[in-house]
Amino acid sequence: QLQLVESGGGLVQPGGSLRLSCAASGGTLDHYAIGWFRQAPGKEREGVSCISSSGDSTNYADSVKGRFTISRDNAKNTAYLQMNSLTPEDTAVYYCAAEQLDLCVIGYYHVMDYWGEGTPVTVSS
Repeated sequence: QLQLVESGGGLVQPGGSLRLSCAASGGTLDHYAIGWFRQAPGKEREGVSCISSSGDSTNYADSVKGRFTISRDNAKNTAYLQMNSLTPEDTAVYYCAAEQLDLCVIGYYHVMDYWGEGTPVTVSS
């Protein structure tokens, strides 16, 4: 079974940057679309970004477009989320997920096949 582990979360100041990683084991990511989701305290899970299996297609939620960049390195079996210009509203636990259908549609958490445990991101001064 595919296992995903997020890393790179932590405490950053407003306006700062953070790069999250999603490392896979137990299989390869090269046939999966990868989605990033987040869940803030007291709020529902929110789709953030996705990238197709080949990396040819990416999509972003309106709330992060222009600030976040999703990427992947299939040779390293890892996906990334570069987050810039962070605000307190970005505070959440961030999850990566893999999806065999390769749809890359924002917010389609119900079609994701594998999930990581999440990495917390706190944006605060």
